[in-house]
Amino acid sequence: MWDYTEKTLEHFHNPRNVGVISKPDGTGEVGSMACGDALRLMFKLDDQGRIADVKFQTFGCGSAIASSSALTELIIGKTLEEARQVTNQDIADFLGGLPDQKMHCSVLGRDALLAAIDNYEKGTPADKKVDSDVVCNCFGVTSQEIERVISENSLTSVEEVTNYTKAGGGCSNCHDDIREILNRVNGDTAKREKPAKPASKKKKMTTIQKIRLIEETLDREIRPSLQKDGGDIELVDVDGSLVVVSLRGTCSQCRMANFTLKDVVESKLREFVLEDINVVEESSLEDEE
Repeated sequence: MWDYTEKTLEHFHNPRNVGVISKPDGTGEVGSMACGDALRLMFKLDDQGRIADVKFQTFGCGSAIASSSALTELIIGKTLEEARQVTNQDIADFLGGLPDQKMHCSVLGRDALLAAIDNYEKGTPADKKVDSDVVCNCFGVTSQEIERVISENSLTSVEEVTNYTKAGGGCSNCHDDIREILNRVNGDTAKREKPAKPASKKKKMTTIQKIRLIEETLDREIRPSLQKDGGDIELVDVDGSLVVVSLRGTCSQCRMANFTLKDVVESKLREFVLEDINVVEESSLEDEE
């Protein structure tokens, strides 16, 4: 499991300013439920042009909920120009820090805020993303979004960009494009990102060895915590780097099922088995058929 601060957990369990605003002055929508994280942010201004009310709705993991809640606390009472200065690092710092792999949740919040401000000031659509500019098709991340987080957070590697935006965290086909953006933003200096070497952390395994190690990891690292809450997990199939599982009991109906699959199961299997493992739920494959 991720190592969250007490403040992050508190904002996850008791999020502030959840809901909707009737006739908001500005609305921003970012992310996609199909990609695992989606956020809608709305604000209302007072007569002095300050944010008098802000509400959010989010679909995502615990850190996405906590980051959204923290953002609303940070911007209430600010002018739009002051709110625009709030960075994703400010959100993370407010929560006492976020795991590197969860920094994209703080970026999601800031992107929603900027979209909402543009919606108010320029009349742009709440979701102003231009599909033709999407670099990462798996998670719908544009070149402008990647450029901004690289510049604002001094990122120098594809892995860091993935941590902050999710871009490159799926099929990896966009890694070369991300490297080009890194080189362009940082300049052709010593920071130039070189192609990643093939992972050598784990030696090549037979399918039987892989299945055995996956089962051992599920038994040791994952199943006990799921069973405590009345849930369970079953290994259904292994095809190369694709691992098909089925969530059982309370886990099968839990709204955090996607979080469990990607942030718990997939993370642990990548840590203890192979780094390129991709975990999917059996029901999602059945839906495709």
